[in-house]
Amino acid sequence: MTGPHSMGRDLSAYREVAVESFDDRGTVRVRPMVGQAYHPLLRVQCARAFVTDYPVGTRFLVHAKLTDRLGGPPFLYVYHGDPVVVLTTAQASKFLAEFRRGRI
Repeated sequence: MTGPHSMGRDLSAYREVAVESFDDRGTVRVRPMVGQAYHPLLRVQCARAFVTDYPVGTRFLVHAKLTDRLGGPPFLYVYHGDPVVVLTTAQASKFLAEFRRGRI
């Protein structure tokens, strides 16, 4: 594989995840939406644009991988160079329904 993302980025480790921004006691954070393989309390590390450029409650479709940093707590990592994909309520519902049916 060639291109800007080929060095050191194992694309097979990434999966599609629907996430949403939320207000965590005054700080806007991003979490996985309920109904997927990842618990909604799992932290998501993503580009600042997800919390600065969109209103709280916005849903996104991301490619993320489960990782940890030097044995710390696990979190979902979203590559900062990926485009931001906003999901409408209908798109998010469809994605989650397909996940539950095992199609994702």
